[in-house]
Amino acid sequence: MARCAAASVVLRNSGARRVHGGDRFGRVLSPCLGRDDVRRALDEALEGSRWVTVVGPPGCGKTLLVRHAAADSDCVWVDARTLRSLDELLLAALGSLDAETAPGDSLPGALTRAIDGRDRLLVLDGLDLDATAAGPVLQSMLEGTTDARVVVTAHTTAGEVHESVVRVGPLPVPHVRAPLEGPAVDLFLQRIRAAGGQQVDLVKQAHEVHRLLSATGGLPLLIEQVAVQSALVGLSNAMSTVSLDQAVDSAHDMLDEASATALRRIGLLDFPVGLGVLSHVLGSSAPEAAELAGNLVRRSLLEVDPRGHFDMLSPIRGRARTLARPDDATAVEAGLLRWAQGLAPDHDNFGAADAEWLDDLPAMRHAVLSACARPETRAEGYSVANRIYSSLYTSMRARDAVEILEGALSSGDGPPELGAQVARRAGIAASEMRGSYDGLWLLDRADEHASSAPRPAEQLAKTASIRAEMHLDAGEMQLAEAEARRALELDPDGSICRQATRTLADVYVSQGRFAEATQAVGDAMLGRTSRDERWIDLSARTLLARIALEQGRIAEAVAAARAVVREARQLAEDRVGLLAETLLRGIDPTWEPTDVARETLPWAVRLPVLAQDGRDLLVRGEVRQAAGLAADVVALADSARLGRDGVEARLLLGRALVRLGDLDQATTTYLSALDSCHTMQLPLRAADVLDGLAGVASAHDLPEAHLLAAAAFALRTPRLAVRWGYSADYDVVPAPRAPAEWISGDDLSAEAVPLITAVFTRGTPSAPSVLDALTPAERQVADRVAHGLTSRQIAEELFVSPRTVDAHLTHIYRKLDINTRARLAALVVDSR
Repeated sequence: MARCAAASVVLRNSGARRVHGGDRFGRVLSPCLGRDDVRRALDEALEGSRWVTVVGPPGCGKTLLVRHAAADSDCVWVDARTLRSLDELLLAALGSLDAETAPGDSLPGALTRAIDGRDRLLVLDGLDLDATAAGPVLQSMLEGTTDARVVVTAHTTAGEVHESVVRVGPLPVPHVRAPLEGPAVDLFLQRIRAAGGQQVDLVKQAHEVHRLLSATGGLPLLIEQVAVQSALVGLSNAMSTVSLDQAVDSAHDMLDEASATALRRIGLLDFPVGLGVLSHVLGSSAPEAAELAGNLVRRSLLEVDPRGHFDMLSPIRGRARTLARPDDATAVEAGLLRWAQGLAPDHDNFGAADAEWLDDLPAMRHAVLSACARPETRAEGYSVANRIYSSLYTSMRARDAVEILEGALSSGDGPPELGAQVARRAGIAASEMRGSYDGLWLLDRADEHASSAPRPAEQLAKTASIRAEMHLDAGEMQLAEAEARRALELDPDGSICRQATRTLADVYVSQGRFAEATQAVGDAMLGRTSRDERWIDLSARTLLARIALEQGRIAEAVAAARAVVREARQLAEDRVGLLAETLLRGIDPTWEPTDVARETLPWAVRLPVLAQDGRDLLVRGEVRQAAGLAADVVALADSARLGRDGVEARLLLGRALVRLGDLDQATTTYLSALDSCHTMQLPLRAADVLDGLAGVASAHDLPEAHLLAAAAFALRTPRLAVRWGYSADYDVVPAPRAPAEWISGDDLSAEAVPLITAVFTRGTPSAPSVLDALTPAERQVADRVAHGLTSRQIAEELFVSPRTVDAHLTHIYRKLDINTRARLAALVVDSR
């Protein structure tokens, strides 16, 4: 959401754990006894096909086979056993690939881009192909990539063209009159030894071994269960189960009461849990919970994942859940809520990215949503949701924040004041994840809650202040100013006063109203009363540095920005500090920037950082890379409705295209930026654009080049602003005065943009075409689609990223009311 929201951001990995091949396969794998033929078939399938589905009944060892087959591959593993929708599957796959969706992205498109060009094997383990209907999407992904590979373990096949199937059946069980040998016998004896059982005499105890193995049907999981039971009670006392359900029932009956309770309660959880969660669910101390869990692990009823979290295989979980009693369900919900309340911060504005509970985020989500779903605990659920928000925000988990906070709101109304706060924060998170305005409806919800709060004006003012920040990020300066003033009018002496005043200062700086901005900065910096408001002071001082830069006081700007960065690091106000450092990188070549993981940053912070990365590339002479990165930022900014970032990215892209000699595309880029500057009321950025257009016009020997430079001069002079950055690269002597019809007062006139555009579009008019609705950049993409180029090939030709090409295609399809590349190609050919 807003760049300066009231929370500190820790710039380090958020702690999300990806299960890659190396993580899973680094440990010693159990042998695939008796599976040589299947292993060969699987290896051959992986050699000859990009999609292999390994099919077999529960407990037959599909996962173990794939682990062995993929042990030497760069493998990305997705545990799909609990995923029941296509979106859940796609999000899990993107998470394991360390990829994500940008605002406006489709999940299938994002996954296709994430896996294309990466020599990795994507394993979807335990996927329910029927419930998720994932087959067509996997088929489309393979058709849209050149080297993507996927392995699915499932109970059914997808029936798609690219799918190869390897079937895994039970192990062969020796006939009652045949010798006791083979993989089923080997596995049985091995598990008995591992469980501490007595040595088996295959001659004297042949009848019992035959009886037990025959009952398993040769399923390895059942063989293990029966072996553990035999180790505990002896061969003759072990039950000859005929199904996994019976095996779990039998194991449950043999457990002591505490262990049996643990089995049932863990079965009620749909996610792996750490020891802290487990102890609360079981109502025991951590050492006692560890002992109980270890007892279940030894009996193959529970698994331990590489993080040390406890989990169950789906078939065992399903039966354990059936065995659960009403008091088990009550104890689980109460235990999760106690755990969540104990680990959530006491203050709703504090929270770190290394919070202990983030390792058990699924448990926290379940605790909050379950509490909110029950009227008697809804207030507690809302309270926990509100208190964990800062940790979610600082750890860049906007998607998780949206899921939890929106889930709380959809469960029913909580206490009015808490409800307003939760709705506001859900709006911030939604805007962070989906785009500037996607959280507006949640702010409306906050206003509804505020009407019943003890101090409604205070709540309404806080919501208005957040709404102002959304408008500011989108470039809607008039709306941003109106909402900020509304916040001040509603609560003139309240806690939101300084934040709303800082927003006004940001609006004024963007519009070149530097005297008003300086006054607003001074008002926002008065009365520093609380630690959680220090970000306002730092942000306001960054605005002062920006004013100094715009007016040519470079040394002052550098000193101010350096001071903000140093203090922000001391206070761990990383979000504001990073934005100040991004400004500093562009004006102080001696500054050593902080190493930041770009992919973890919120969009409103990430895009300025990426734009500065592009400027650095341009300075180093890596012009093609700068152009590609700038185009990517343009597409992302447009999708996320981050208007000011879109203008900055177009300025960078235009400059890079000029350096590449592509003056036509540079012209359209600059004209698009000029239109945005005029709409958003950004006069100084409009001056930068005019300087760029003057440079292009000069290269074309157009007489208007000097008039364009004069218009830029006319916008800067009344604001005491100077040329810097890209504008300083162009050296076109301005005319004595700008055309009167271009300038109105201190700003561009209403007719300026079409008049300036006409300078570059003079020529013979062409016949009308359905493609006239497309922008020049979209037309370039459409022409290349008509030539049969893939998105990646188009991206390489245009010096942009595949994401940018996909974004253009999405806009093209919407404008032309079509949905396929073939139809687009036909329209382009027809237009010729």
